[in-house]
Amino acid sequence: MLRPPHTSYDQLHVYYLDRRNLPAVDDPALIGIWIEDETAILFFHQERAELVSRICQQCGARIIYQASLEYRDWEAGVQVTSFTTTALSVRPVWEAAGTAPAGLVEIVLDPSVIFGSGFHATTRLCLETLESLLLEQGRQIRSVLDLGTGTGLLAIAAARLGAERVLALDNNPLAVEVARKNVALNDCGDRVRVEQADLLDNGLPATGGYDLVIANLYKGLLTQLFANEVFWQGQMYLVSGFLPGMEAELLSALPAGSIRMLYRGRREQWRLWLLRKET
Repeated sequence: MLRPPHTSYDQLHVYYLDRRNLPAVDDPALIGIWIEDETAILFFHQERAELVSRICQQCGARIIYQASLEYRDWEAGVQVTSFTTTALSVRPVWEAAGTAPAGLVEIVLDPSVIFGSGFHATTRLCLETLESLLLEQGRQIRSVLDLGTGTGLLAIAAARLGAERVLALDNNPLAVEVARKNVALNDCGDRVRVEQADLLDNGLPATGGYDLVIANLYKGLLTQLFANEVFWQGQMYLVSGFLPGMEAELLSALPAGSIRMLYRGRREQWRLWLLRKET
């Protein structure tokens, strides 16, 4: 995340270590530490090879890969800047406030190095579909469960567009930290709660209390969730994160006879489904 004296992202210096448990890292150039499986990925604004080597010596870790790149390359070559949808204006935290077109709801976001900034096709597809749902059926969608929240953008959008209760989950500690910051930046703390959870290790909450479940995830995780009856206790499901060649396998993983396809969306090569659980 952005911390003083840094006000935007320019260069990223990334270090992959073969150990997830590290000593505390107190450095003003630190953006965050991404824990994935048994590895830790350290992100800095400036080169910190010497510091990372000392960390490795302290805990017995080893640098297995390191790289320096422009921030836009981390974001798939896209410059992170403000954008608008039908009802929303989303701007990164380093852009000046007060630039949103009149009548749009403004969301301010520190995207950090977390997926879900709105520039990837799946996030934008989910955002626009969520927006349409809430504008058309807002009174019927009061509670939202966002699985794999990333930056928290979809959860915040749901709250800003009328949802009264939103639970946002992610297994990545850095994503949880970033999403909580973004919730605070948008004054949504009374409606959005962000928690860390492993959806495959008893971290999936009962979905029965939610009008809409958002699952913008990868195919393997979606397939496993589809096999879990706890997942299918909600009302509607906004599912994305897969390509056309993956649809047949995912369709075959849906519970037979109880799920209705309401809508199929696409953006670039990515696909989205809006599903309803039939009672």
